[in-house]
Amino acid sequence: MQQLKLYLSLLEKEIAKQKYGKQPASLYEPIRYLMSLGGKRLRPMLTLLSYSLYKTDTPSVVPYAVAVEAFHNFTLMHDDIMDNAPLRRGNQTVHEKWNVNTAILSGDVMLVKVYEMFASLEPATLKVVLKAFNQCAAEVCEGQQWDMEFETTDKVTEAQYINMIRLKTAVLLGFSLELGAILADAPEEDRVALREFGTNIGIGFQLKDDLLDAYADPKKFGKQVGGDIIANKKTFLLIKAREKATGKTKSELNTWLAATKFNKQKKIAAIKSIYDRLDVPALTEKKVNQFFKKGFDSLDRLSIQSEAKTVLRQYTEALIERQS
Repeated sequence: MQQLKLYLSLLEKEIAKQKYGKQPASLYEPIRYLMSLGGKRLRPMLTLLSYSLYKTDTPSVVPYAVAVEAFHNFTLMHDDIMDNAPLRRGNQTVHEKWNVNTAILSGDVMLVKVYEMFASLEPATLKVVLKAFNQCAAEVCEGQQWDMEFETTDKVTEAQYINMIRLKTAVLLGFSLELGAILADAPEEDRVALREFGTNIGIGFQLKDDLLDAYADPKKFGKQVGGDIIANKKTFLLIKAREKATGKTKSELNTWLAATKFNKQKKIAAIKSIYDRLDVPALTEKKVNQFFKKGFDSLDRLSIQSEAKTVLRQYTEALIERQS
């Protein structure tokens, strides 16, 4: 679609233009490196699509959309340290290419630069943007902390898990859309509806990722299928399996979860067999669709004509259909 290609081109040009800082080079080069690794640019694209629902001068807000992408990449830089991840988008993570201390500092200054990127907004708009952004940023950190705590917690409920992914992943999609609405001076009720749209779609995306991690075609998925199973990650699928399993199935599941030495492929096959017996994939699909429906219901509440929402809806639906 021509509009999406134009927006992506504008975003990439703005990202390439941003210098962040000069000296010491070792502080700023990791930021430029991470920002140059690409990705879907989903969050800034949502900001531009949201803004374009109300205004036609979309290129004027590209720098603010890039601020959202910079914040997202700041979280990735620090998440990769916490996860001890060696790769990001097929390339070395910052802490691997440089070192942990540099990655911490580069991430810190990256967050400072996000505020600087918003600073050129009109004072009244800036106040509204920063209030929404600060709430979102704090919630993202809360979500990450819950995620880490769940690693050492034996039982996690469905409600706790949904709240964690809402905070860690989904609220930033909600803010991305709300930002576009704020910059376009959209009505308050539209701001809320767009934020809810993004948040519910974001939860749906994460639940779909849980499903894809176990069931995707390895050729399309782009990362190891079954990684969550190998790591005993408390995904929606595992939470539902532990809720539903009884008798021999429960014993088998607990044996695999307690095992410290195992053949990875055998474990993946065994856990997926348990999921299939308990109808967990269908339950997950149902939950995914519930959140997508809630999201699109919020989009339908917008005060603008439905034709103006077509590109945003189609863009989101294309992401929903993805297999990687």
